[in-house]
Amino acid sequence: MLKDLFHKRRQYATLGLPESARQEGAAQKDNIPKGIVNKCKTCGAILMAKELQKHLHTCPHCGYHFPLDAPTRIEWTLDNDCFFEYDAGLTAVDPLAFPDYPAKVRKAVEQTGLAEAVVTGEGTLQGHPVVVGVMDSRFIMASMGSAVGEKLTRAIERAGQKRYPLLLFTASGGARMQEGILSLMQMAKTSAALQRLHEQRVLYVTIITHPTTGGVSASFASLGDIILAEPGALFGFAGPRVIEQTMRQKLPDDFQTAEFMLKHGMIDKVVHRKEMRNTLAAILRMHGSRGWGGGD
Repeated sequence: MLKDLFHKRRQYATLGLPESARQEGAAQKDNIPKGIVNKCKTCGAILMAKELQKHLHTCPHCGYHFPLDAPTRIEWTLDNDCFFEYDAGLTAVDPLAFPDYPAKVRKAVEQTGLAEAVVTGEGTLQGHPVVVGVMDSRFIMASMGSAVGEKLTRAIERAGQKRYPLLLFTASGGARMQEGILSLMQMAKTSAALQRLHEQRVLYVTIITHPTTGGVSASFASLGDIILAEPGALFGFAGPRVIEQTMRQKLPDDFQTAEFMLKHGMIDKVVHRKEMRNTLAAILRMHGSRGWGGGD
């Protein structure tokens, strides 16, 4: 199944779509050949693509974590060729007849090769069976619509049925406004499913990646038994600019970053991407692989 995900991604990457053209234009503007080198958004270092790959798409100079697509994150987290996708064909509908929404969804599908903004499934991590969900910010900024909420809820329920620990990598701009109240309802639906999972004593680990905001941060992203985050990841409901304008006061420079949230007790640990797989494996070993109680 993981090979199928990468095949779709390669297939759509050759279509020459407008977003690709915009990315190429931006690269040319910065005199950076696309696909050969990348520029770090934090320190400005010019990095060869092979060097970036070697460092798991993190800057070796300042530690900036470049965004990852869902197939790559799954490949780097789970054991080799050991991923079975859930609900691969589940995608958004247009319940409110919102202008241009179907076209926007089709475009996201073509650009990413994904059916929706989250990929869910099961596999093993250093031999430990897990259910995993990974949000992909390339798909309408990983906004949470009814299909995303349904895929996540089904994954949560399967984790409970199988008694497999649940790992969710979050990255989202929040609720998908084109679906109105149906999108906001997913906050309650996923939270209720996680409460049932908690009552079953099955371990749930959240991994916050940049950015995790809006309705996602206010629901399942904040409900992990253990909450990890990548360095520098933005984690909050409203953005710093909105909060500053509302409160009419200057916020700390690191406000809502993973490091700020750790300092204020909102997450449990900031983990570099290079250490994430081993950290998750250690947590699974500590809790008996299948949950707080261990065993079946």
